[in-house]
Amino acid sequence: MNIAQPIRNEQDLNHFKDYYRGIEPDVRNYLLITMGLNTALRISDILKLQWKHVYNGENRQFRSHITIVEMKTGKKSKIFLNANIKKALKEYEKEMNALEAEHYLFGSSVGENTPITRVQAYRIVKKAANFYRLEGVISCHSLRKTFGYYAWKQGVPPVLLMNIYNHSSFQVTKRYLGIEQDDRDLVFEKILI
Repeated sequence: MNIAQPIRNEQDLNHFKDYYRGIEPDVRNYLLITMGLNTALRISDILKLQWKHVYNGENRQFRSHITIVEMKTGKKSKIFLNANIKKALKEYEKEMNALEAEHYLFGSSVGENTPITRVQAYRIVKKAANFYRLEGVISCHSLRKTFGYYAWKQGVPPVLLMNIYNHSSFQVTKRYLGIEQDDRDLVFEKILI
């Protein structure tokens, strides 16, 4: 069984994030990757997002948070829209002819007002990963795991990540973080007692 891995190398992550800006410009695909890396949501929850979830038409501004009920857990989540997400949303908004509240953010060209499929989202992620020959199993779930890995590296307590992910146990969260031997070695190298 292939298990999705986080993108652990920072240079690889920067290249990966910029693929749909520089190599093959596509603002929708860039937004998909940005949302995945910055919200820790599963791809199934990202694909069901509509403009009304991120944009307040009355005030003509992007919302500060999105609130969704996660498909897998049935739990309500409130996610802060950070500066990277808002920047990507603004770039995407400029390319859209009109913002319809009920339209999906990641609309498909097939059918009327349908989101892209999980398979198409996978192809979008895989294309960028393959271009840079990223190591490990990189998939849509890698976006979610990469968020946790970098949050952990920046000092976010694992118990808070467990809450963000809506995991039922700390063991699941530990697997998500993708902690490798070199991460463990750094702890022993830095802790001098």
